[in-house]
Amino acid sequence: MSAKIKKGDRVVVLTGKDKGRQGAVSKVFPKESRVLVDGLNMVQRHTRPSQGDPQGGIKSKEAPLHVSNVAVVDSKGKPTRVGFRLDGDKKVRFAKTTGEVING
Repeated sequence: MSAKIKKGDRVVVLTGKDKGRQGAVSKVFPKESRVLVDGLNMVQRHTRPSQGDPQGGIKSKEAPLHVSNVAVVDSKGKPTRVGFRLDGDKKVRFAKTTGEVING
């Protein structure tokens, strides 16, 4: 997976239970081709009481999404594909819809 989606990018979910919702990428797993998005794809885990968490119970946390199910949001708020080009001697990412450079 090339780094089309990076930590801090604003993305929109294309499929699944959170379709259409937006969030910021908090972590990227390049080997698994997955991303973790803040506040999206929440799952519940039943945890046993432990020394670190004496209460235990049902905890909510984010689960990773596959990169094919998210798209970067361009400056107009629309999902876009990401391309690469050279600006001078620097390789930059750009939004295919607007042609603007994606900072990050």
